[in-house]
Amino acid sequence: MNKLVAIVGPTASGKTKLAISLAKKFNGAIVSADSRQIYKEMDIGTTKPVSMQNVDCKMQNGVLIVDGIKHYLINIKKPCEDYTVGQYKKDAISVINKVISDGKLPFLVGGTGLYISAIKDNLEIPKVKPNEKLRKKLEKEIKNKGLVFIWKKLVKIDPEAAYIVDPKNPRRVVRALEIALLTKKPFSSQRKKGKPLYKILELGLNPESEKLKKIIAERIDIMVHNGLVKEVKSLVKKYGTKPKAFEAIGYCEIIDYLNNKTSLEEAAELMSKNTWHYARRQMTWFRKDKEIIWLPNNSLANSEKYAQKLIKEFLS
Repeated sequence: MNKLVAIVGPTASGKTKLAISLAKKFNGAIVSADSRQIYKEMDIGTTKPVSMQNVDCKMQNGVLIVDGIKHYLINIKKPCEDYTVGQYKKDAISVINKVISDGKLPFLVGGTGLYISAIKDNLEIPKVKPNEKLRKKLEKEIKNKGLVFIWKKLVKIDPEAAYIVDPKNPRRVVRALEIALLTKKPFSSQRKKGKPLYKILELGLNPESEKLKKIIAERIDIMVHNGLVKEVKSLVKKYGTKPKAFEAIGYCEIIDYLNNKTSLEEAAELMSKNTWHYARRQMTWFRKDKEIIWLPNNSLANSEKYAQKLIKEFLS
């Protein structure tokens, strides 16, 4: 089987920096597994490499090249366009196979657990077309009764969904309930593992809690300093506030600030708090995967050193 290296972990844990360094060492290319970086124009709030200082970035034939390393599945959709896990799986397999045919080692990198699982476990994604009428009804219930109400409705008909659907993500909750209602089958029972597509080495980054909290807070400050408010203003002017993509952390808080619901300082504090809670949910997901080899968390240099050793063994 063809080989693939996955690098996973919570947001702000250093995955991108590590992946670029390893890709240079092992003649690799990066396939993003980030459900927010797929969107064009959402750069600062999703911490794409293009928003970072002192990083050489350029788009070439629809592919982002960072410090000479190709990054696939970034900037592939407009914020107003839907993108399902099924579409991601199809696109990711296509580019992974292209990377392999180019004679390079694919690195699947990101913190969106469901995207990673779709490839690693070859998930059979339910092929159910979105039902706009049902979605609008569910979204209206969220607006009137809250997301928890819809979450409880999902878990009542599909208890296992509590373990695989992020209760804080409206898109995921609505989609899971939509599939369950339309097929009259539990969403969880429709996501079965298939035959492995690749031989995978799965490496994880998990910084200590206090260190990660500090990194997140510093990252939020940098986002605001680098023009996040200006970015969100431009996006809202172009697309309005309706796109689901703008429910992402960093965008919904700034939209509230622009609507005079909070101060900029309060929005930044809320972004930091929400990002930390998101990071914890990511780790809850990844801890269930017993195949992940966790890298040393005392420094990125030690993480890379150990990762290099493991990859050499994996490739040999």
